[in-house]
Amino acid sequence: MFTRRDFIKAAAATGALATTSGLSMPALARGGAIKLGYVSPQTGPLAAFAEADKFIVDGFMAATKAAGLEFEVIVKDSQSNPNRAAEVAKQLIVDDEVHLMLVASTPETTNPVATTCEAEEVPCISTAAPWQPWFIGQQANPGDPSSWKPFNSVFHFFWGLEDVIAVYTNMWGQLETNKKVGGLFPNDGDGNAWGDKTVGFPPVLDKGGYALTDPGRYQNLTDDFSAQINTFKSGGCEIVTGVMIPPDFTTFWNQAQQQGFKPRIASIGKAILFPQSVEALGRNGHNLSCEVWWSASHPFKSSLTGDSAAALAEGFTKATGRPWTQPIGFVHALFELAVDVMKRADPTDAQAVIAAIAATKLDTIVGPVAWDGANLPPFAARNVAKTPLVGGQWRLKEGGGYDLVITDNQTAPAIPTGGKMEAIA
Repeated sequence: MFTRRDFIKAAAATGALATTSGLSMPALARGGAIKLGYVSPQTGPLAAFAEADKFIVDGFMAATKAAGLEFEVIVKDSQSNPNRAAEVAKQLIVDDEVHLMLVASTPETTNPVATTCEAEEVPCISTAAPWQPWFIGQQANPGDPSSWKPFNSVFHFFWGLEDVIAVYTNMWGQLETNKKVGGLFPNDGDGNAWGDKTVGFPPVLDKGGYALTDPGRYQNLTDDFSAQINTFKSGGCEIVTGVMIPPDFTTFWNQAQQQGFKPRIASIGKAILFPQSVEALGRNGHNLSCEVWWSASHPFKSSLTGDSAAALAEGFTKATGRPWTQPIGFVHALFELAVDVMKRADPTDAQAVIAAIAATKLDTIVGPVAWDGANLPPFAARNVAKTPLVGGQWRLKEGGGYDLVITDNQTAPAIPTGGKMEAIA
């Protein structure tokens, strides 16, 4: 197959590519738009992650047009399916000839897209998946750390398992419990990483004096959690944690209430990041807790528009009539990074774009992003940039609906808290 990479190499060899010395936006100088591919799970069980995509892309196009910059964004739906994610990534590379790939939301979408880009030597920036399942999950032998190798073309920004574990245990430490924890880890990229006995929750909880009850991996879209609930009840678990897709947690929590299992704390990744997921539980969503990657109260602003986090969140609500969600900030930051990178590289030179990504140092709506290796093990230093993480609880509002209140910021003191942890009634 004659790929986009082959075309660029051939064109360069014959002098067909225009020179771009001294130009900040080389593609614009030739009268052509810079093509960005963007992949996210817009349908399927992970669709809540992509709820704000249209709002973000529309805002990006308006902002860049107003600034005289010419971009084209080609959006593809992974359908919450890893095979589909890889397929549409290949289409964007071969058929659409994108200059830069952007991808967001869970390893089931980010990993196959990044793996495809690495194989095709196409620059890619990804986000909204903990860095361990992203980096380790793409290795040829994830179980052998000595074999792990850095990537050339793909880069990721987000927090890691060490951060979410610290956030959760910091929140738990505010309340008195028996330190018995029930774990809900599915058989997917996130679940296998969170439940891993080396890099996941088990060793850290053990060191902190917590006793983890792990019933084993379950399949996504399970319709009966009775076995897990009975195991947690018999184990006396006063805390429940895990990383679940939204429909699975709804099923689990409703069945737990019906079967009389009522822990004092439930800190769940992924599933209850979204207001609609908590609202679906009625009053039973009160005081559920989760990690908070981004919120309207985060003290950061956009490098692209100058908007504060509060203004971006308010803009989404005004445009859609829906409450803000955490992925808004990270999807917006993806496009901030795309503009910053393309101001520093010839879009038609993939290696130049890759070098520009690696050299990035940008203050974004989610905080500073730099692939400088800070707070990372050496094997991930080239490809991962860490972002701050805090913890919060959902509080039922008078008249209905929920607010997400930041209850612990020990891991990122610059992000203000709005309250303290409360036990589930």
